Amino acid sequence: MTFPEWMKPGIYGAIIGAIVVSILGFSWGGWTTIGAATKMADNHASEKVTQAMVPVCMEMFKADPQGMVKMEVVRDTTKYKRDKAFMATGWATLPGTEDPSRDLASACIDAIELDAS
Repeated sequence: MTFPEWMKPGIYGAIIGAIVVSILGFSWGGWTTIGAATKMADNHASEKVTQAMVPVCMEMFKADPQGMVKMEVVRDTTKYKRDKAFMATGWATLPGTEDPSRDLASACIDAIELDAS
């Protein structure tokens, strides 16, 4: 299909305009791809689940007769290994899962230490 010569500037302008609008939209306009939106939604949902499970974790800590002893062991470990030590207590395991959550462990440590002060 051939276009008349007078249409070429309009077609080139439309193509260049579409490219410019796309670049501006994705860089400054806040547009996002479906993959990035899904990743953001998953991260947000994971954060909310962790926040919702902190009270459960604290109740497990309070109900454990050895809770204070285990918490002292956690406090005595280095900062970098503290989450792993807390995960070993079993308090950071989400219901229905077998493996403890590192994010929940970190949030529970903060909540327990805040509650203790």
